Amino acid sequence: MKKIILIMVVSFSSNALGQNQGVYPKTAKGETVDTYFETKINDPYRWLEDDKSTQTAEWVKQENNITFNYLAQIPFRNEIREKMEKMWNYEKISAPFKEGKYTYFYKNNGLQNQSVLYRKDDVGKEEVFLDPNTFSKDATTSLDGVSFSKDGSLVAYSISEAGSDWRKVIFINAETKKSIGSDLVDVKFSGLSWKGNEGIYYSSYEKPKGSELSAKTDEHKLYFHKLGSQQKEDVVIFGDQQKRRYVGGSVSEDDNYLFISAANSTSGNELYIMNLKDPKSKIVTVVEGFDNDVDVLDNIGSKLYILTNINAPNKCVVTADANNPNPKNWKPFIRETENVLSPSTGAGYIFANYMKDAISQVQQYGYDGKLVREITLPGIGTVSGFGGKMKDEVLYFSFTNYTTPGTIYSFSPKEGESKIYKQPKVNFNSNNFVSKQVFYPSKDGTKIPMIITYKKGVTLNGKNPTILYGYGGFNISLTPSFSVANAIWLDMGGVYAVANLRGGGEYGKKWHDAGTKMQKQNVFDDFIAAAEYLIKEKYTTPDYLAIKGGSNGGLLVGATMTQRPDLMKVALPAVGVLDMLRYHTFTAGAGWAYDYGTAEESKSMFDYLIKYSPVHNVKLGVKYPATLITTGDHDDRVVPAHSFKFAAELQAKQSGTNPVLIRIETNAGHGAGKPVSKTIEEAADIQAFTLFNMGFREVPRK
Repeated sequence: MKKIILIMVVSFSSNALGQNQGVYPKTAKGETVDTYFETKINDPYRWLEDDKSTQTAEWVKQENNITFNYLAQIPFRNEIREKMEKMWNYEKISAPFKEGKYTYFYKNNGLQNQSVLYRKDDVGKEEVFLDPNTFSKDATTSLDGVSFSKDGSLVAYSISEAGSDWRKVIFINAETKKSIGSDLVDVKFSGLSWKGNEGIYYSSYEKPKGSELSAKTDEHKLYFHKLGSQQKEDVVIFGDQQKRRYVGGSVSEDDNYLFISAANSTSGNELYIMNLKDPKSKIVTVVEGFDNDVDVLDNIGSKLYILTNINAPNKCVVTADANNPNPKNWKPFIRETENVLSPSTGAGYIFANYMKDAISQVQQYGYDGKLVREITLPGIGTVSGFGGKMKDEVLYFSFTNYTTPGTIYSFSPKEGESKIYKQPKVNFNSNNFVSKQVFYPSKDGTKIPMIITYKKGVTLNGKNPTILYGYGGFNISLTPSFSVANAIWLDMGGVYAVANLRGGGEYGKKWHDAGTKMQKQNVFDDFIAAAEYLIKEKYTTPDYLAIKGGSNGGLLVGATMTQRPDLMKVALPAVGVLDMLRYHTFTAGAGWAYDYGTAEESKSMFDYLIKYSPVHNVKLGVKYPATLITTGDHDDRVVPAHSFKFAAELQAKQSGTNPVLIRIETNAGHGAGKPVSKTIEEAADIQAFTLFNMGFREVPRK
C-alpha cells in the first residue's frame, strides 16, 4: 500500500547550461514522500503536476525563455526552418469519399495550418465544406472527425481545442451547412456513429473533479443522442452497470446492428451486439473478458465477419450468426498466417492487408471466402486504404515509404487494376536516396528488423549525423512512411534509422507481449542494440548519434539515455511517459497497465518499474547527452508533468556541458491537430539542436 506525505520546502538547484549559456531556472524542491511496500520514494517535483498553479505556469515560462534563447543562438536554425517550410509547401489531397450526392476530400494548399474539407457535386463543382482554419484565430482548434448519416444529409463533426482530447460535437445539415440541434460537449475518446437520421452514438467520461487536463478519467460510457434533444437527456447505452475504461459503439452499414466494444486497457476487449430493428432487443454478449482482441469487420444480413486474435496471435477472420454469436459457433473464414493481418472492406470485397517484416502485402477476397487475387503494389512500403461502402465501384489506397511521398491510387476491384489518382509534387528526388532493411541481434539474441535510410554515396566513416527512432509498445507497428522533416534530415546528409522493437505489433501478439510489464526491458535492450549496430557498421559514432521517440517512445528515449548515457550525443524524448510510478493516476493512464503494470499492484511490479522509470533513474554527476524534451501544455493524454519532472531532475543532476532543455508548446496537446506552422517550427528546432550539439556550426551540405 502507499502513503503520501507532503511538506513543501523551498530549495534551489542550478546548473550551467553549457559554456556561456546561462543557468537553468531555479526549481523548488518539496519533500513529498510516497511509500510503496515499505520502500520510501522521494518525489521532490510533485508540485509540477499541478497544471493550474501559478508556480507551474511561471516555471514553464522560465524554462521556455531559457530554451528559446538557446535555440535562437544556433546560427543555422532559421535556414533549416526555411528549408522545411519550402519543401512542405506542396498541395496535399486525400482520397475522396462519397456521401449522399457529394464527393468529399481533404486538401491543404501547402502551408495551411489545418487541412480543409472540400466537396464536389455530380457536375464537378467544387466548394469548401468545412475549413478548420476559421475555427480559431491561432489555428489551434482542429477538425477531429466527421461522420455522415447513411443518406449523407446530416453531419456530426468533432473539434479539438488547443490539442486537448476533450471534444465538442457539432451537428449541421449537409446541404445548407447550417447548424441543427444542440452541440455536445466534454466528449472524449469517441467515434460518432449515426443510427439512421435519428441521432448518434458517442462515448465519454463524466467531467473529472479538478483539472480536466490531468485528473483521472476512469469510467467510459456509451450514449445515444437524439438529434434535436439536449445532451442532458442522452441515454446511457452501456457503462452504467459495467464499469469500463474504454467503450465504443458503431452501427452496421445496413443500420441493423449496434456493435459495442468495451475494454479496461489498450489491449483486449469485450464484444457486444444489439439488434436495432427489434425494439425489444437487449444487448447480447459475444465475447467476455479482456484476454483477446475482437472486432466486427462487416456483416451481410445476420452473418457477421469478425476479426480476432483468439487462438490466432497474428489475427484471423471468422464468421458468426448474429442470432447465435457465441465463439463456439464461429467458423473460419480467413485463417491465420505467419504475418499479421489488418483487413478492410469495400465494394463487396474483403482486403487482407498483411505485414511482413513491417512491409505491406494485400490479398483480395470475396465474401464467399475465395481468394480473388494478390494485389500488385507500387513498391516496397506501407499501403493503407481499400475501404469503402458496399456499393462503391472504385476504392482508393495510399502508398508510401521513407523516400516516397504518400501517393493516392484508385483501384477497380472487379478488374484488379490500379492507377495513380493523386501524386504530390514534392521538391525531393527519391532516386537520390536508399532505404535498406537489416536484422540485428538484441541482447538475448532475438533478431530485430531495422530500416536505415540515407543519401546515396554516404561514406560509412562513423561521422554521419544519425537519428535512431523507435516506439516499442501498445501493439503499434512502425511501417515505412514519408515525412518532410525526415526528408530535410536526409537531404542534409543525415542517416535516419527506424527499429521495429518488441512491444510493437510487427509480429503479432507474441511480439507485443514480449515488450510488456516485466519484459519491458527487452524494448530498451532492442533499442540499445540498434544503436550499437549503427556504430559497429560505421554509420555513426556516439558523438553523431541522436535517439528520438514520442509518447511511449518518449519513455523509450528516457530509459535508454539513463541506462546508457554514453551511447548517444543527443536525446529527444517527446511527450513521454516518464514517471512510471504515477502514470496511471492521470487522465486515462490507468488503461496502459497492460503494457506497463502499476507500482501498486505488487511489490515485484514496483521493483521492476523503479529500476527503469526515467524520472527515478537520473543520477547525480552523470554526463547525460544533450537533451531537448518536447511537450505541450494541453497534452491530456500524457500529461506534461512527466516531462516537467524529468527536465527538473536532469537539470539538477547533469554533469558536464551538455544542455538539458525543455520546449513546451502552448495551446498544444499530444500532437493531433497541431497547426502546420507549429509543427514546422518544432521540427526545425529539434534538428537544429541536434546538429549543433553534434558540433556542426553550419548546415551539412552533402
